[in-house]
Amino acid sequence: MKKQLNLDMRLFIAEKPSLGRAIADVLPKPLRKSGRAIVAANGDTVTWCVGHLLEQAEPEAYDPAFKKWSHQHLPIIPPKWQLNAKKKTAQQLKTVVKLIRQADQLVHAGDPDREGQLLVDEVIHFAKISKAKVESVQRCLISDLNAAAVKRAVLSLKQNREFLSLSVSALARSRADWLYGINLTRAYTLQGQKAGYRGVLSVGRVQTPVLGLVVRRDQDINNFVSRAYFQVWANLQTENGEPFKAKWLPSEACQAYLDDQGRNLSKPLAENVVNRISHKPAVVSKLKRQLKKQSAPLPYNLSALQIDANKAFGLSAKQVLDICQVLYERHKLISYPRSDCRHLPLEHFSQAPALIKVVQSNAKHSGNSENLFGENSEASKSLNINQKSRAWNDSKVSAHHAIIPTLRKLSSGLNASEEKVYRLICRNYLAQFMPAHEFYAVDVEVNIASGKFSAKAKELVTIGWRVMFGFNKALESSKSALSDDNEPMQKIPPLENGQLLRSLEAEVLEKQTSPPKPYTDASLLAAMTGISKHVIDPSLRQVLRDTDGLGTEATRAGIIELLFKRGFLARSAKTIHATPTGHSLIEALPEVATQPDLTARWESQLSAIHDGTSNYQALMSPLESQLQRMVDDSQKVVPRGLKGRGDKSNFRRKRRRKAAKKPTKAA
Repeated sequence: MKKQLNLDMRLFIAEKPSLGRAIADVLPKPLRKSGRAIVAANGDTVTWCVGHLLEQAEPEAYDPAFKKWSHQHLPIIPPKWQLNAKKKTAQQLKTVVKLIRQADQLVHAGDPDREGQLLVDEVIHFAKISKAKVESVQRCLISDLNAAAVKRAVLSLKQNREFLSLSVSALARSRADWLYGINLTRAYTLQGQKAGYRGVLSVGRVQTPVLGLVVRRDQDINNFVSRAYFQVWANLQTENGEPFKAKWLPSEACQAYLDDQGRNLSKPLAENVVNRISHKPAVVSKLKRQLKKQSAPLPYNLSALQIDANKAFGLSAKQVLDICQVLYERHKLISYPRSDCRHLPLEHFSQAPALIKVVQSNAKHSGNSENLFGENSEASKSLNINQKSRAWNDSKVSAHHAIIPTLRKLSSGLNASEEKVYRLICRNYLAQFMPAHEFYAVDVEVNIASGKFSAKAKELVTIGWRVMFGFNKALESSKSALSDDNEPMQKIPPLENGQLLRSLEAEVLEKQTSPPKPYTDASLLAAMTGISKHVIDPSLRQVLRDTDGLGTEATRAGIIELLFKRGFLARSAKTIHATPTGHSLIEALPEVATQPDLTARWESQLSAIHDGTSNYQALMSPLESQLQRMVDDSQKVVPRGLKGRGDKSNFRRKRRRKAAKKPTKAA
């Protein structure tokens, strides 16, 4: 290999093999594979990480005494941080480090985000090269694997030192998570053992607030008391005998009888309204009929795909991620799946005609009986390949673009779950070329005996992209009105402002308030991505609204699965509930550990580090003090609800393995 690498070797270090191959494809040909690298004709070499090649060392690496969990060691704060090679990718790390030392010029080609910056920087520093070589490292920013975009990025390199603050913010986040997770997990596991719990009570900045969401939802459901509420519906008729209904809108004078959602809780009040308005003259006091156009949903990011796949097919977040990895790595049918972006680069628009043909061809060979994508389908006849939707927007493309189909033709069969997920991805892409969904939103207000009544309806004009979403029943009844989600289906006759109507016999409709719904994979993922709604401190809500929420696209499924693995969550059919262990842990922890506010504060500080308005110590120093207080406070809590819980069989297996390793007296 040394003979083939010249003295002017420039080494590109990509974050993933797929990015490495994309870079190599724009370098001078012919290309030659050399172990875990690709060498171009001019000597340029491309290698890659496989995600993080390094990980934080375990506590015992700093002091062998830390192997035994004890309160007297807490909080554990490393005097000098250490990184270790991950066992699964140790050989790749060895290759990358060797090439780094051989190269004359290094090009950092990690993803253009916080984690991507740190991931490659850590490997470069781990290689222990000269300071001058580190300072000369260049940065290649690639967010689109399209060949033209990659080539442009390779020809417009920047200095890697310009991104130091981005790397420092990622480093602070990584170390802070380690400190928080290691120390609080040990502290509360030890307290759990005092209560008779057998197992690890893991605590984390992200996983614990997620568990807190489920625990509080369970509590709301358990504490819920259903109450009756009463609607009044006026049965109205035009002079021509055309009927429709309108719902009573309680006035300010009725506030004492309403709940916090404006629902009337008094049956006598409702009956009084019925008596006042039945068989009385009515008049249209307000009329609004507005044409509305709905654009198609954007192509997917991972969370949106996981949410839809769970709703449609009952697939868990982890199952969807695993299926996407197979579609991406083995079948090469979709783009990078762990994306947090729902937009596409403008350059991708030119490949739309070819991509649509591939999707239609793959649909033809998928064997699915309801073929909505085939070139002769009703939906495909409406495709307009010249239509450029809001999805194409360079300014909104981050490290990766949205998940879309690739130009790869289906060469081998997909299993049922793979086909379902692939079709969702194809559907959202093709929908970008469909007409808007159009309807008239009709909003009528009627006055009867000084009371106000409201009637709403939707009148379908064009189904548009919704055909692609399988609304065949809507297609068959395209001339009829569509109902609002919570109101009876009806069609409002043509009306005019000031028009006189007849109010027939009104009616009282008794309903019951409903408890909150238990979480599903879909709604829990939605809560994690929209976590700002659950932040207590109003000043912090905007912080999480502007970021990715709790966790990232790549980690959310793993976080949820970890909570199941730890025995903190359990499934009941499609719903998710916290176990008694999960409830007991949340009750034992301080509120600050169970709410997302802490994450919002960290994100605010990390953004400030990136912007250069704060520094590493501004996050770490207060955290170290906070951990000391939290560790001290943990010893005041013994979670009695955990007594007798935990995986006893696993505990016994560990104890037997430990005993087996001890030398016998004879030995």
